[in-house]
Amino acid sequence: MNNERMTNQQSAISNQQSLARLADLFAGGHAALMPYFPLGFPDVETSLDVITAMSKAGAAAFEIGLSFSDPLADGPVIQHATQVALEQGITVKRSLEMIAELRSRGVTQPFLVMGYFNPMLAYGLERFVDDAAAAGADGFIVPDLPPEEAGDLDRLCRARQLGLIYFLAPTSTNDRLKLVAEKARGFIYLVSLTGVTGARTQLSDRLGEFVGRIRRITSTPIAIGFGVSTPEQARAVSHLADGVIVGSALVQIVDRAEDKPQAAAQFIRELKGIMR
Repeated sequence: MNNERMTNQQSAISNQQSLARLADLFAGGHAALMPYFPLGFPDVETSLDVITAMSKAGAAAFEIGLSFSDPLADGPVIQHATQVALEQGITVKRSLEMIAELRSRGVTQPFLVMGYFNPMLAYGLERFVDDAAAAGADGFIVPDLPPEEAGDLDRLCRARQLGLIYFLAPTSTNDRLKLVAEKARGFIYLVSLTGVTGARTQLSDRLGEFVGRIRRITSTPIAIGFGVSTPEQARAVSHLADGVIVGSALVQIVDRAEDKPQAAAQFIRELKGIMR
């Protein structure tokens, strides 16, 4: 058997495991904590250490951030972090190499690669999906790619049994809810508010109603992000959803800390402690 055939077989086995790994996230009877962190911030080695530390602290899965110069869905904290990463020389290729490095360090949690569509397209979409899967990714989150325009990526992910996560927002129509429920593979990303990412002092008092609308039309797991900032907010969200996503608050804590991996790990332990 030649090396190419062996690689293809190994990739197929890995891809078959990806959707199962995502399903397992929500099989434990409690909400999964899924932190977002951008690769390359504040530098390559520190970001690897931060994610590794959060893995050991008990994060259930990771949204692995690909930096982009025009992050339309992100607020000032993540915009700053991704700009720093770009200035440090991070690229899509280097990011995929870092995912493989995290796997070689023993980080086993599912990885959802979160990034914007233009860098993926510039890299070559099929090549990007194949290289990301080979590096150890389990799926993709693409904020600027609505399901109506995601046909090519959707087909690639379905052929390789990878997750593809779509967004719903408080402004989503019933038709959009049904479309996302039909297409989502892994879970549905529920945006808790209108606007960009960023820490908020309080969550919408209509969040439970919004979750109820989605629950009535699909059994696909729901993860809530955008604006989840404090342990108390994480606990509240964990009572509504299957997953809790924290990004800006984590990035801000890491940015301000001297011992960045330790600070990230401590924040994860605090969130998990109060979510139980």
